[in-house]
Amino acid sequence: MNWNNLKTPLKALVLIAVVALSAWAAFPVSEKIHLGLDLSGGSRLLLQLYPTQDVPQITSQIQEQTIEVIQRRINGLGVAEPTISKVGSDRILVELPNVRDPEQAEAVLKQVAVLEFKIVPTDVAQKAEGALAVLSAPGATAKQKAAAEAYVAGAAYAASGPVVYSGKDLKSAQSAIQQTGGGSVVEFATKDPAKFGKITTANVGNLLGIFLDKRYISAPRINSPIYDSGQIEGNFTQEQTITLANELDAGALPAQIKIIENENIGPTLGKIDLVQSLRASMLGLGLVLIFMALVYRLPGVLADVALAIYVLVMLAILAVSHATLTLPGIAGFVLSIGMAVDANVLIFERIKEELWNGKTLRAAVRTGFTRAFSAVFDSHFTTIVGAGVLFMLGTGTVQGFAFTLFWGTVVSLFTAVFVTRFLVDLFVDNNLLTAPEFYGVKSDDVGIFAKSGA
Repeated sequence: MNWNNLKTPLKALVLIAVVALSAWAAFPVSEKIHLGLDLSGGSRLLLQLYPTQDVPQITSQIQEQTIEVIQRRINGLGVAEPTISKVGSDRILVELPNVRDPEQAEAVLKQVAVLEFKIVPTDVAQKAEGALAVLSAPGATAKQKAAAEAYVAGAAYAASGPVVYSGKDLKSAQSAIQQTGGGSVVEFATKDPAKFGKITTANVGNLLGIFLDKRYISAPRINSPIYDSGQIEGNFTQEQTITLANELDAGALPAQIKIIENENIGPTLGKIDLVQSLRASMLGLGLVLIFMALVYRLPGVLADVALAIYVLVMLAILAVSHATLTLPGIAGFVLSIGMAVDANVLIFERIKEELWNGKTLRAAVRTGFTRAFSAVFDSHFTTIVGAGVLFMLGTGTVQGFAFTLFWGTVVSLFTAVFVTRFLVDLFVDNNLLTAPEFYGVKSDDVGIFAKSGA
């Protein structure tokens, strides 16, 4: 059995496998593809990084470290699918879907602060714990809560000893269930066991205060020296240990940050944009499908099938890559559909020219695809290069546009060269619907160029 007998079944298997895998990856679409803020609503915050005494210059490494800390902190607080990216050399863009309250979004980021450990006197810890109880008490007056907040937010920090350890020296922290008693504890690991062991050895029996941005969090007692790992025990609920573990795990920001822009996008506006953009996309795609079928007849219908496969593969790519779909992303998606149609137009017009030159249908299809390939490839390649540069150098929504345009153009080249060719060959090689009229050429016009000497 030679290659000519095997190539059609193998191509069919490849096409079926691509369609099946794409469908498995893309559906259900509502669960697999994540929408950006402009479609789902949320908050977009632009952070400015400022040098400090410890960090005299904002570098790319400082940016990356800050992003890592913010990412851990936001993920720990349960914000779904946050997007954090660099902007320039000293700014960070934070996008928080479904956080529709700007004050809530600011509070989330302001909690990403400097974490410090101090030795706390017993009376200071008692006052701080009492202040925390007042803040959570439903019957406390406004005056009582204001006094309690003032003590927790700064007075306890000032009344405690010097900083003996910082959050940046912690490797990790997580909530756990105590083996004896079943209570909730926080397990943590240190980066410098010798340093932490020396501190805890010298302060066995004392209270180790945990302060986040100079705010009192907790003051567990040091029961024994702690080196590479340890536990924080107390009368904690599971929710409190999760929160405390997140605060410890967040570490310290390497640079000072300030929110310079805060944009809130409501869910209603995002839903309107989503519906309108989908309607526009479906209308454009529908008009393209009708145009291809009317003008190019059978090849146009087969190209429509290839476009349907193209859409399915693109949805799969968005799902597998965990990309966030935005309005500019939809624009790139639609533009790449135009690239796919343009490729088919070039190929089908070339096939019609070969029929007008008097070639048989099989020869016209083969020559049409071969001679149109260079123009199709060049147009797609230049778009792919441009989209790649936009993705590497752009930020935010520009990257969303570049991502869908890049992959959309790659997939459109695949569908035009492989899928459409396979479907057309399937009909031609099996002598199905081979009349010239099915390919947009009248029978009387076959060979008209050769007859006229053109």
